[in-house]
Amino acid sequence: MPADLTQFPQLARINTPDDLRALPREELQTIAAELRQYLIDTISGCGGHFAAGLGTVELTVALHYIFHTPDDRLVWDVGHQAYPHKVLTGRRDRLHTIRQHDGLHPFPTPQESEYDTFAVGHSSTSISAALGMALAAKQRGEDRKTVAIIGDGAMTAGMAFEALNHAGDLDVDLLVVLNDNDMSISENVGALNNYFARLLSSRFYNAVRDTGKKVLSPVPPLKELVHRAEEHMKGMVLPGTLFEELGFNYIGPVDGHDLNVLLDTLNNLKTQKGPRLLHVVTRKGKGFEPAENDPIAYHGVPVFNPKDSTLPSGKPKKTYSNVFGDFICDIAAQDERVFAVTPAMREGSDLIRFSREFPERYFDVAIAEQHAVTLAAGLAKEGMKPVVAIYSTFLQRAYDQLIHDVCLMDLDVLFAIDRGGLVGGDGATHNGAFDLSYLRCVPNLIIMAPSDENECRQMLYTGWLHKGPAAVRYPRGTGFGITPEKAFTALAIGKAKVLRQGQDIAVLNFGAMLSDAQQAAEALNATLVDMRFIKPLDETLLRELAKTHSAFITVEENAVIGGAGSAVNELVLNQGLGVRVKNFGLSDRFIEHGDVKRLRSEDGLSAEAIIAYAQKEWK
Repeated sequence: MPADLTQFPQLARINTPDDLRALPREELQTIAAELRQYLIDTISGCGGHFAAGLGTVELTVALHYIFHTPDDRLVWDVGHQAYPHKVLTGRRDRLHTIRQHDGLHPFPTPQESEYDTFAVGHSSTSISAALGMALAAKQRGEDRKTVAIIGDGAMTAGMAFEALNHAGDLDVDLLVVLNDNDMSISENVGALNNYFARLLSSRFYNAVRDTGKKVLSPVPPLKELVHRAEEHMKGMVLPGTLFEELGFNYIGPVDGHDLNVLLDTLNNLKTQKGPRLLHVVTRKGKGFEPAENDPIAYHGVPVFNPKDSTLPSGKPKKTYSNVFGDFICDIAAQDERVFAVTPAMREGSDLIRFSREFPERYFDVAIAEQHAVTLAAGLAKEGMKPVVAIYSTFLQRAYDQLIHDVCLMDLDVLFAIDRGGLVGGDGATHNGAFDLSYLRCVPNLIIMAPSDENECRQMLYTGWLHKGPAAVRYPRGTGFGITPEKAFTALAIGKAKVLRQGQDIAVLNFGAMLSDAQQAAEALNATLVDMRFIKPLDETLLRELAKTHSAFITVEENAVIGGAGSAVNELVLNQGLGVRVKNFGLSDRFIEHGDVKRLRSEDGLSAEAIIAYAQKEWK
């Protein structure tokens, strides 16, 4: 249920940013306070991204107050911090549905609101997209503003710097707001920094700055001397020299929770032209002490009681991520060549224990997926055994490196690919729907998909033993609740396992859909095979099955186009096996957020759908 709006009388008046802009400035503090409490009350009751949004309340209020959205473009990066933006742009009363089936999208998306100017989910795209929008406005002669809001974490990706490097060399009206919520630099924010931010964004300072450029342009040596003097003066008190060198007028850092400073600074910057960067320092979880103290734990939260000082805890089954975390610690204890590399996914990939026990062999490279893969390639080239822990959807960003820097040289890199398949609340941007398709065509790469927790551990071990590139692709969350065997057992490469002997139909399961495949096989009295390997396929077994069965059903939680089922289709066609084949997988569309089981069922990926098809078409 939505929060009780009678407790938020001022926020209840805000249905669009126009309503916000109609208020006198002195009322904005009350709006910000109510907005923060509204987020706490609502998200604690429905779950979702939490700490990041609490940290951007004042910034969001100031941006929508100063800029005329949606005509002026706000481009959010990632979107974890965009919940306040959703509340102020007409979605307040639906916030309690966020990340739920048919509810609000977890991230900004243009299909949901005209105020969401760009679909996001992966980080570090905002500056590139905003630059494109600003260039389009310039081409059309439109006097509208474009603002990219990017976090300090997202700024670690090469793509962000590629965009900064390009934008700084252009005459374009672009403002980049760097939302820096690294608490270690909060001490740098104070009266002096706020004073410099106001000064350096003021019309007077920039008039002097621009006039000096014009006057001194005919005398390049003097112009360069003054430019260097300005940079050195800023560099003595401000950390913006890098951005100045890239061609941006750097302002900040400013206190991102001082609404008056934000309003003054943004108002000044709005009148300027050219590339500008405003450095804003915020605190994740601001206004909710447990989240301030532990923003990682409160990044994404389940339903919880905000009056308690801790999040609810239980004793859930071991997740596939936990299986991986145990495996890599166990194998690293045996082999000093094992390194773990991850692009900012220490917690998500369960590398916490490894980072503590083997700190010299642990590398979190921040949000830099391409670098992560090529770093691993360099380690492997020198005889190490690197393991890249990465989400399926994030590995897409390092596809070139996987092909050229790992597989082309047949290097000994193990990819532990988490979140294969549908992920639930995070939706289309985070669903691991394509990895089997985009990996299967790459030479030298072995691909495995476990059907349970023990299979996952043994496949990781098999990939570690293999001399060359190997990938183990596993889903988010828990499996059957099977406790993995402590002892390692290597699997025979490319060999499947027959789990049930039946007649006429063979159900070929790839990965985490084993439960549905098993139900269907039993209902149809079909043979059930856990294929285990997507590449290489167990061609010998499939040829034998084709002699005694008239039809194959393939089951996978991956795009049906180009996936594991397509590999079976190719074998049947190329070798003339003479069996009918039906592929069950994810359909040719982007699947949104919601309950995973329900999403599968709606997409025709369930035991019921398999049974219904076989009984209608083949019985």
